[in-house]
Amino acid sequence: MTRFQDYAPDQAWLLPPRIGDELGEEHLARFLHEVVETAKSLGLGRLGRVAIDSTRVKAEASPDRSDTVEQLRHERAHIRQRIRRWQQQCDRDEEPSDGVAAPADWRRRLEEIPRQLKQLHKSGQKCSSRRDPDSRYLRRRGGFCLRYTGEVAVSDDHFIVAQRVHQSSFDNDSLVPMMQAVERECGQRPKVILADSRYFQRGQIEQVEAAGVQLYVPDGVLAQALADKAPPLVMTHRQRRRSPGLEQIRERLTAPPGRTAMARRKALVESVFGVLKQQRGMRRFRRRGLAAVSVEWTLAATAYNLTRLYNRRQAAAN
Repeated sequence: MTRFQDYAPDQAWLLPPRIGDELGEEHLARFLHEVVETAKSLGLGRLGRVAIDSTRVKAEASPDRSDTVEQLRHERAHIRQRIRRWQQQCDRDEEPSDGVAAPADWRRRLEEIPRQLKQLHKSGQKCSSRRDPDSRYLRRRGGFCLRYTGEVAVSDDHFIVAQRVHQSSFDNDSLVPMMQAVERECGQRPKVILADSRYFQRGQIEQVEAAGVQLYVPDGVLAQALADKAPPLVMTHRQRRRSPGLEQIRERLTAPPGRTAMARRKALVESVFGVLKQQRGMRRFRRRGLAAVSVEWTLAATAYNLTRLYNRRQAAAN
């Protein structure tokens, strides 16, 4: 990408008016945008209501080749000790024994270890993969596994209108980024967003509602009550004071339209994940690094949309 010019108060645009001016005509993001635009011309990708959800996808990395801070520090100390011994042998004019690596390899490894330690501290995790440092240990049934989080926004006609990959262990910071992704791909914001309790975060909800989008996102307690088909929850005076606005959210979701919307969310997005994972083999990424797996996820979403377009045209032809 080219670099932006310095800001001037009298300039017309802070950013170029066309994304293509910066990305180029053959960028992958333009390809996905063209597919979405084609779908809209055929009546797909309607933005009256979209469902957002995420899934964990395995990284192309092995937990056996992971390093902790203690292991990296121990390795660094061990290499420094080997270098000192090698230098002492050279001072005595003795040749190193066979099988000893060249000092250049040791010094190169000493330069890599500080970068790994910095990445490990930045990630906030206790260990990092050597094969794919961008992957994260995310929770799964039975423990943790090196994975990424793939997200999609699905329209009412099962069309992927936005997608992204991130490294966070939680989804409660993703409402605003996904709403912005939908607006970027489709040129407008959705009217209604459906999501599960993992996306519940008051700050994110307030930002989305301030943008004029209606949200159906339950908190964890309400989600359990809806799953068990329990009666409406009654909040105490203390709960109302500590969580202002939560009672109104629960009332909207427990009303018949809210229950219908939450049931529709599962039908919209879960089937898309089923196709991507079961039919398209997206249970594991084949590339390494956040940028590379983002491209792979984008291609998988685009292929899914192209299949929907093909089936729609075939149905129209018959």
